[in-house]
Amino acid sequence: MKLNWSTKKLGEIRKEIKKEKAPVEAMPYIEIGNVNIESKKVNFTEKGAVKGSIFCPEESILISRVRPTRGAVVLTDRKYAISSAFTIIKPKINSRLLFYFLAWNKKFFEYLGNLQKGTSYPSVKESDILDFEISFPEDKVEQQKIVYILDNIQNMIRVQEKIIEKTKELKKSMMADLFKYGGPSFRKGRKLKKTEIGEIPENWGVMGLREIAETKSGGTPNREKNEYYGGKIPWVKSGELKDNIIFDTEEKITEAGLRNSAAVIFPKGTFLIAMYGATAGKTALLGIDASTNQAVCAIFPKNQSFVPEYLRYYFIQARERLLGARYGGAQPNINQNIINSLIISLPSLLEQREIADILQTIDQKIEIEQKKKTLYEELFKTMLNKLMTGEIKVDNLKI
Repeated sequence: MKLNWSTKKLGEIRKEIKKEKAPVEAMPYIEIGNVNIESKKVNFTEKGAVKGSIFCPEESILISRVRPTRGAVVLTDRKYAISSAFTIIKPKINSRLLFYFLAWNKKFFEYLGNLQKGTSYPSVKESDILDFEISFPEDKVEQQKIVYILDNIQNMIRVQEKIIEKTKELKKSMMADLFKYGGPSFRKGRKLKKTEIGEIPENWGVMGLREIAETKSGGTPNREKNEYYGGKIPWVKSGELKDNIIFDTEEKITEAGLRNSAAVIFPKGTFLIAMYGATAGKTALLGIDASTNQAVCAIFPKNQSFVPEYLRYYFIQARERLLGARYGGAQPNINQNIINSLIISLPSLLEQREIADILQTIDQKIEIEQKKKTLYEELFKTMLNKLMTGEIKVDNLKI
């Protein structure tokens, strides 16, 4: 650690503030459930302040004391009404520096985890938070330089997030356009017709999925049989379907597990859709030969009637219609009958391929931008760690 750095408790670098009560229904309001531990951001809702809420001053650091967001750290840009379950720190040092040094600090999160008490709503005491020690440079210019570096990387991450968001919006609008007007090279002189699923090109077919496809589901080997797991056969669970292409699986089963269960191996290129719970309606294509559990439906074309990539995109844009037929309780399900009953529109195989190729190109763009974002996030964590320990010197940096 650098010689001109100090180590102090959070309580020692916190300014004294007079707590101001917030009136009921005051907005905008931040409660502990609004803060995201990963993104360090606040997801605002239409909910107003509740009894016992207080105001925090601008440029305050808020730390959640209660699970499930215990340890979440956010930096406010203005005065807000907040839950009393937050500890407010109005720092004597650079507020952004302290925010960076706390929000991504694994030791701080582990420290709070070791001190939390309670069962239904585990929490930590404010005094415990204020006793946490943190090291920082006393020199204000050095503080500003560290913040300058980290702010710049965070800005690059935000730029990537906007690019990804815009590209996803483009994909959504392109899907609506392509499934209404068809592939660009097929549009000349084309007319539309009205159908039960909306306007589509007049030469497209409209039918239930069962007319052009067959469906199958997998199975789960007995969990009590250790010899059924840890083999070489990829085994897809419904939670792994994320509108993606699957090249590997979280678990693998053995030949014995395959033989003694309803699981079967589906070939590379098979279109999959999740049927149960929170993942119902999510899709994937197999990038490898793989088996699945019973919560996954595999769809196969009859007589080469569809391009799997086209059908996957069609199911994504028709997801709300599909999920409207769900059944069950808190997390309703779909089944093979519901999937087979979905009315779809179907162009020629050539046009299906063109539509799929356009959307795959956009997906590739999204994937590239997401990888760039991941690289910037890794850079941020590396730089933060080196700056927090004084391993990287900022003395010669001009800002």
